[in-house]
Amino acid sequence: MTSFVIEADGGSRGNPGPAGYGAVVKDAVDGQVLVEIAEAIGTQTNNVAEYRGLIAGLRLLLDLAGDGAVVEARMDSKLVIEQMAGRWKIKNEGLRPLALEAAALARRLKVTWQWIPREKNKDADRLANEAMDAAAKGRPWRLGASSAEPRGSGGGSGTSSTRLSGSSIAESSGSRDAGRSGFPSAGGSSHQAATSGSVTDPGVPAEDLLLFDPADLSRDSTDSTVSPEEKTPAAATSPGTGWRGATTVATSLLLLRHGETPLSVERRFSGLGDPELTPNGIAQAEAAAARLSRKPYNLQVIVSSPLRRARVTAEIVAAKAGLEVIVEEGLRETDFGDWEGYTFTEIQRRWPDELAAWLADPSAAPPGGESFGTVAERVEATRDLLLERYEGKTVLVVSHVTPIKMLLRLALLAPLAALYRMHLDLAALSLVEYYADGPAVVKAFNDTSHLH
Repeated sequence: MTSFVIEADGGSRGNPGPAGYGAVVKDAVDGQVLVEIAEAIGTQTNNVAEYRGLIAGLRLLLDLAGDGAVVEARMDSKLVIEQMAGRWKIKNEGLRPLALEAAALARRLKVTWQWIPREKNKDADRLANEAMDAAAKGRPWRLGASSAEPRGSGGGSGTSSTRLSGSSIAESSGSRDAGRSGFPSAGGSSHQAATSGSVTDPGVPAEDLLLFDPADLSRDSTDSTVSPEEKTPAAATSPGTGWRGATTVATSLLLLRHGETPLSVERRFSGLGDPELTPNGIAQAEAAAARLSRKPYNLQVIVSSPLRRARVTAEIVAAKAGLEVIVEEGLRETDFGDWEGYTFTEIQRRWPDELAAWLADPSAAPPGGESFGTVAERVEATRDLLLERYEGKTVLVVSHVTPIKMLLRLALLAPLAALYRMHLDLAALSLVEYYADGPAVVKAFNDTSHLH
């Protein structure tokens, strides 16, 4: 029996032109709207906006009910419904990454696809138009009144946001982490609370102060005798999401790429092979260790990929910080299969068709290897494990290009295709902060100031 209904829509005023999408998740029995989302997405085509609406709706349901939920996905776009049902081929290569992302999300659910006429898709259509109207006035889309009550209220400064029925979400999601859904809390943004006030510490280099909010610097994260309530007095009084208390303490994942190896010097594909660090790679790791062992970092946990180049980098930092290295299998690099050890040019000559498919489609895998779609599932599961296990702590994650890009992509709610638009240097540092009553926030990206 179908438990939920997703209704999604998107539009463009010009095709391409100013575009936006809307999506709602409803109870299949009584039609109650459980959660809504809308976003203006700049200049796009109708079809792109429609796919973005579908992806947003699928994500909302996964956050609401988890994997395996039974849902009927309804849209008035015949193209999207028929392509997702597998009855029409995708001829527009620009839509393929979006279709693949939607399909990957749908595989985690039990979905039936249903085309509906536009007049029966009024809720999603209204949301898409609200987002476009707001963008046309230079304002973000704001939460407003709705006929489905009760509603949780929230705030946001971006162009996308959600409305949700707090009681329904609480019953449906059980112990799921509100912070990982990206929903704003009823009490406002914990990120804003964390950045109020000011902290001056002459012992902290200016470039490192930029990585953290002032509230993060004001707590002694190494003091295990301080209770969570003492660290975050606002948690006792500030309203939260309805099923989890508000907090101003972030779980910080500092993402460090390993140091240089012989394969990286020659720009060769390096996946599950196990090269050692070069002398320069060791020096890079030592520079990272010197930086991370001082304020404001206060590392509490170090986790690493099992591969030697990451593990040795992590051990160098751990020795300086006085910590142990915990190995997490999910942080390993992509398996590049037959391409391991080859340069891009060599692969282009030997496997031209396979390389073209891999560059165009995140679900395509190198011969004998692993697709980015598969890596995404592995990394997302590892992220959830880390956030649950080390909540409120500062965790150094030592890994590789693909897993780090995946963590950044997930924090930004970006599609898989965003992997091709990011560059990470060796021994570069990035930072994502996760709040239990708010969204993930990318605070730094590809920072190599410690190497200069």
